[in-house]
Amino acid sequence: MESVRRGSTRATGGEPSSRSWLAGILCFVGMVATCAFPSIATAADSPRRPNIVIILADDMGFADMGAFGSEIRTPNLDSLASKGVRFTNFYTNPTCSPTRATLLSGVDTHRNGLGNMDEWTAPNQRGAVGYEGYLNNRVATLPQLLRGAGYHTYMVGKWHLGKAPELIPAARGFERDFSLLDGAGSYWDMTNFTGASPLSVFTEDGRYLTKLPDDYYATKTYTDKLIGFIDANRGDGKPFFAYVAHQAPHDPYHLPRDWRNRHVGEYDKGWDAVRAERLKRQVELGIMPAGTQLAERMWFVPDPILLAPASRALLGKKMELYAGMMENMDFHIGRLIDHLKEIGEYENTIFIVFGDNGAEGTDLFAQIAGTPGTRDFLYAAIKWSQTHPNAWGDPGSYVGYGPMWAQVSMTPFSQYKGWVAEGGIRNALVVSGPVVKRPAGSINHGIMHVADIMPTLLEVAGTSYPKTSGGSELPPLMGKSWGPMLTGQVESPRTTKDYLGWEVFGNRAVRQGDWKLRWQYKPFGKGDWELYNLATDPAERIDLAAERPDKLKEMLGLWNDYVQANNVILPSRSSFETLEDKLPQRVPDDPGYPPLIYKRQFVPPKGMVADPKQ
Repeated sequence: MESVRRGSTRATGGEPSSRSWLAGILCFVGMVATCAFPSIATAADSPRRPNIVIILADDMGFADMGAFGSEIRTPNLDSLASKGVRFTNFYTNPTCSPTRATLLSGVDTHRNGLGNMDEWTAPNQRGAVGYEGYLNNRVATLPQLLRGAGYHTYMVGKWHLGKAPELIPAARGFERDFSLLDGAGSYWDMTNFTGASPLSVFTEDGRYLTKLPDDYYATKTYTDKLIGFIDANRGDGKPFFAYVAHQAPHDPYHLPRDWRNRHVGEYDKGWDAVRAERLKRQVELGIMPAGTQLAERMWFVPDPILLAPASRALLGKKMELYAGMMENMDFHIGRLIDHLKEIGEYENTIFIVFGDNGAEGTDLFAQIAGTPGTRDFLYAAIKWSQTHPNAWGDPGSYVGYGPMWAQVSMTPFSQYKGWVAEGGIRNALVVSGPVVKRPAGSINHGIMHVADIMPTLLEVAGTSYPKTSGGSELPPLMGKSWGPMLTGQVESPRTTKDYLGWEVFGNRAVRQGDWKLRWQYKPFGKGDWELYNLATDPAERIDLAAERPDKLKEMLGLWNDYVQANNVILPSRSSFETLEDKLPQRVPDDPGYPPLIYKRQFVPPKGMVADPKQ
C-alpha cells in the first residue's frame, strides 16, 4: 500500500539539545520558509487562501454530536455538519497523544516519537527511535510548514506532546499559544493528578505560566484567547491556522453550575435504552446502514433495568454531566463561529471537527490514585475530595462516566478508548468550508485517517512537504490528500488495495477495504488474531478467523508489512497486563439471560382468584 510504503524510509537526525534548541528551531523555520517551498510566493500572492480551524475534542465519542445521532444538544457543531460533510469511516489512534502526534506530523506514531504514550512506555521501548514519548525532531510539523507558507498559526488547549522548551507549541511552529502541556487536569485551576506532579504546566506564547487568569475555566478561556489571537492580526491580509484542542469532554467533568442540570433524569432509563435510541437515529440519518446491530454490552456492565432506581439515577447523573460538558463546548465553539461571522471570515474558513480517540471507559482516577497507603491515594484524597454528587462539577471533584456510558458515546461500536476495536479508533468527522464541493449536509463513507490532514492542508495552503530538514531526510507522509474526495471526484482517498495499521499498548489492528484484523489483550480480546468484515458487522460481533484462514493469512501479511515499515516494537509491558485478573470472566451477552432474574411475579387470571376457605 502506498500510504504505508511511502512511510518506510527512516529519517535520521540527533535528539533535541537543551543548549541549541532555540537556534535549531529558528534555523528549521527559516529553512522551511526560504528553501523548501518554491511555490510559496505564488501561494502567498493568490487571493483569499482559506483560514483553517481544526477543532479537536478530547475523548468525544462517535455518537455524541446531534448530527451523528445524539440526544445531546450540539447546534453549533450540527450547523457545521449541515453546511459541510459528515464522514463515518474516519480513523484516529486509540489514545490521545499518538493521535495528536500524527495529526501534527502526518507520520505514523512509531516514527514520530509517540510509538507509545509517554505515561506507559514499556521497558523494551525506552531509548528506541520513535518511542521518545514526545513529538520528536525527526519530523516537520503542520504549523511549521503552514507558517512558512504565510499563515498565522495559533493554538489553544491541550498539547500533550512534550514539556521541555524545545518541545512546546512555540518551538514547533505556533506563533501564538495558550496551552495545557499535560494530558488532562482540572478545568478550574492548575491541579494535576499525582503527588509527584501536583501542578499542571501551561504555556502562553512560549512562556511557562506561574498562574492562570483569574476567571479561568478551560473551555471558555481557550476560546477567549483564540479570538484575541485572531483579532490581533486582523487586516494584515494573511490567513490563519487555528488548532483548537479542547480538553472537553475529557474527565474530570468540571463545568459551571448552570450547565449541570440540563438533562436531569433523562438518563435514568439506562445505557441500553439510550444506545438503542442513538442507533435508531443514526440509521434514520444515514450514518449507519439499516440492519446495523449494536455491539454487545460489555460483559462486566450490568443490565440497567436490574439496578435499583436510585443506582440508575446516580449513574445517570454522571451522563448528565458529560452531556453538559458537550453542550458547554458546543456553546463556546458557537462563540468562535459567531466571531468569525462578525469579522467577515466565516465563509472563508475551513472547519475540521473530530475526537482524538474513542470515548473514555476506563476509570482513570482509580488508576492514578492507586491503593490506600500510597502517596497518590493520599494526594487524591486531599486534592480531589469533593465526592458528594451535589459537588460534582466543582473544583476538587472528579467524575468520569464509566464503561457503560462510553459504549453509548461509541454507538454502535464495540469497546472504547485504549483498544483497537472500532469503539477505540473510529471517530465522527465533520469538514465544512470553501474546499468542500459536495452537497451540503451530505454523508460520506470513504475510509480516512487522521494522517491525511497534513497533506490535505498543505495542498489547501498551496505548498508542499519537504524531503529534508537541516540536511536530514524527513519521513514521507503516510496519509493521502482529501482534495479529490472533497470535490466529489472520488468517494474515498483510498483504494481497496490500501490499508491502515495501528498499535498502542500491544493492542494491534489492520484494516483493508471491508476487512479488519485485530489482536487485543484478554479479556477485551482473545490474546490472538480476530478477523471481521466491517461491511456486514461494524459492531465486530462475529470473528471469522477460523472460517476464513485465507483472508487471515493475507491480512497477517499486511500487519507484518506495517511492522517493518514503521519500526513497531511490541511492548514488553502493557497497561492492560493484569486486566484479565481484575475483571469477571468474559461471557456472551444474551438478552434476558439468566431467565431467573428477569422472571416477573406470576399473576393468576382474575376469575380464578379466591380467598382461602375457612
